[in-house]
Amino acid sequence: MSPTKWFARTLTVLAILLAGPALMAACTSQASQGWRNTDRSSAGIAPPPQDAAEAIVQVYSARAYGWRGYFAVHTWIATKAQNATTYVVHDVTGWGYQAVRSRPGAPDTAWYGNQPTLLSDLRGGEAAAAIPKILKAVESYPYPTSYTAWPGPNSNTFVSWVIRQVPELKVALPNTAIGKDYLADGIVAETPSGSGYQLSLKGYVGVLASVREGVELNVLGLSIGIDPLALAIKLPGIGHVGLLDPWTNNGSDLDAALP
Repeated sequence: MSPTKWFARTLTVLAILLAGPALMAACTSQASQGWRNTDRSSAGIAPPPQDAAEAIVQVYSARAYGWRGYFAVHTWIATKAQNATTYVVHDVTGWGYQAVRSRPGAPDTAWYGNQPTLLSDLRGGEAAAAIPKILKAVESYPYPTSYTAWPGPNSNTFVSWVIRQVPELKVALPNTAIGKDYLADGIVAETPSGSGYQLSLKGYVGVLASVREGVELNVLGLSIGIDPLALAIKLPGIGHVGLLDPWTNNGSDLDAALP
């Protein structure tokens, strides 16, 4: 292949990958206020702790703040032990020396103006069994003081790591969770849901195939793929476009059919 044809094909691939983020930018209005004044209120998804004595584990995602939201989502995990009076929210941010944070608070707040989506919801005995494993995984996260928005390690790398350590968390993270494919050890691993495998070169390029995640091709952090069980396609920036709810453990019929 001549250099000219190679360059043209490379530009074509990049244009396809960037079409989704460009569409998001065209369709999304940016708020004029700074991050300090953006919405951080509860979406009312999680039950108040005083109304739910059972143990609860939830995983959320929301569009990242500012222009990063055209490309990616931010993910986090919330836990509430049985009879606890508050949730504890576990996530990673790019400010402060300690990237990993575990702090009391509402689990379902907007992420600086962007409403959260519930990805996983464990209750009762299953949640109680998962919480000690989650806390252990948070403590053993290999990048506790590191944050790199692209390609990782970042907030999605952290949540992906925790999910891999906790079999009860069978959630498939969105393809827009840039950083989820940044593997801590080696270049081959089980997918976060544990239902398949993936290969990734430090999040820059990779492939994955699994029952829950479907099939994804990752190029420079932007993932495109298909999710046969959800009858969906996965587009960079846009995310899932399909007929069925792709998220597991949140009351969908899809989860009942999965291993």
